Amino acid sequence: MNNTYTDVFRGIVMVLGLFLLGGCVTATVQEVRERATGITLSDAVVVLGRRSRPSNNETEIDFISCVANNLDNNAINVLKEQEFVDATFPWFEPRTAPVSATELPALLDEPLLAQRLQQLGLRYVIWVQGQTKRVSQSGSMTCGVGAGGGGCFGFLTWENDASYEASIWDTQQQRAAGRVSSDAAGTSYMPALVVPIPIIARVQNNACTGLANQLEGFILNQ
Repeated sequence: MNNTYTDVFRGIVMVLGLFLLGGCVTATVQEVRERATGITLSDAVVVLGRRSRPSNNETEIDFISCVANNLDNNAINVLKEQEFVDATFPWFEPRTAPVSATELPALLDEPLLAQRLQQLGLRYVIWVQGQTKRVSQSGSMTCGVGAGGGGCFGFLTWENDASYEASIWDTQQQRAAGRVSSDAAGTSYMPALVVPIPIIARVQNNACTGLANQLEGFILNQ
């Protein structure tokens, strides 16, 4: 076996090894409780994020949906975000919605809105802030086309950081119940021996799952 085939073989083994390992992710979840919580089968919660546009600080829509979907179960009834926005028009429309959790107390104190929330059976407003960002990248890759065909060769690696905080507001007591934060960091790889093979660290998904699980325990006071 000549050196060219040996190098290709070693490269394939490396790619398969990375594929089996997958992207590496580390995650941490923390909470700060300010008062006792609890919920009944007739109560509902809603998960919201910043929707004022344009904004570089807006929390991803798919992350909000991910947390809501993971939180929705037999013990907790979660209102869909758009359903909630429509039912509380115009307070949570993008042009009038709060841009941070600190604006929620004054907004939830509005008599007409409070009445609307009571009609919806809404017990908790969960306000999520944060983003997933790429914090570093290294490596190189070249692609080309020749007489014998084309392909890409090289190795890329990058690290994403997901950092989110959820503020839980009790609409009955009109006070903050506490905060839950979820942070995840992970390294993704893309080796290429003719064909690039992305091996993605599911950073945002890990942050979503961790946040939703912690929120469930927080709301149920477990």
